[in-house]
Amino acid sequence: MRDIYSNVLVKASLKPAARTATANGTSVDRADGSNASMYQDALVVLNVGTVTDGTHTITIEDSDDNSSFATVAAGYLEGDTPPALITSNDETVYETRYTGGKRYVRVVTTVTGSPSTGGLYTAEVVLSNPRRAAVVHP
Repeated sequence: MRDIYSNVLVKASLKPAARTATANGTSVDRADGSNASMYQDALVVLNVGTVTDGTHTITIEDSDDNSSFATVAAGYLEGDTPPALITSNDETVYETRYTGGKRYVRVVTTVTGSPSTGGLYTAEVVLSNPRRAAVVHP
């Protein structure tokens, strides 16, 4: 099947929360076990709600072994690379395509400025174009 449901899988990295501290998102395995096939495309979607205070710097990291993560080089990212989130970024969606070849991807937020209420945002990784279709949804 070549429909969107059979060829796309969405995984949460930063789950929705009011963030006042630095956090590593959950890693996303591009060779998801339910399909046992490497997804060739990954799109990071950052959905920003309200940022009341603090500065929230978003980075995308990758890893071969799900243990040693490093910031993805700019040459492996396309699209909207999120700026540091401040109050003027409210109600914005950023989409960044990951073109690197590492198996694991995660989103990290670094929070500075001692926020009291912080920022509400979430980050998902949309996996698509599996080498072996169709996607098996959990």
